[in-house]
Amino acid sequence: MEPCRSLALLVGFLGLMFCLIALSTDFWFEAVGPNDSAHSGLWPTGHGDIIAGYIHVTQSFSILAVLWGLVCVSFLVLSCIPSLSTPGHGPLVSTITAFAAALSMAVAMAVYTSERWDQPPHPQIQASFSWSFYLGWLSAILLLCTGALSLGAHCGSPRPGYETL
Repeated sequence: MEPCRSLALLVGFLGLMFCLIALSTDFWFEAVGPNDSAHSGLWPTGHGDIIAGYIHVTQSFSILAVLWGLVCVSFLVLSCIPSLSTPGHGPLVSTITAFAAALSMAVAMAVYTSERWDQPPHPQIQASFSWSFYLGWLSAILLLCTGALSLGAHCGSPRPGYETL
């Protein structure tokens, strides 16, 4: 199933890149007031800032998602090089790690969303999620699609039989 494997590699690479961009940028949340605006991300820059627990959880699960995504894409690349891979095992490992990455990113995004959603609004400040936040959700979806495509590549790949022994 070469088309599934190639598409899984493309989608997995995009999911990994989007996850990295979302993790490293400071536009998860934006607040616009009458005179000024501000944005924040997962890495507060103030030295005296007390970091909320949900930020630590989101950071941790996002980093896990990046690591799982990196393993997934690596095994997909290796599965495209016949001399470096065992037939059928590259897509299986990439399937498992892609689903682990998608789950990790979904947990990170759900924690961040639920905590920010429950914060009381201020009458003169309009607060909203920003583009890094949406990129994080998109990366979770892309990593889930990578797992499905990689599973399709695994199920469609020929299994070694007695002939190969």
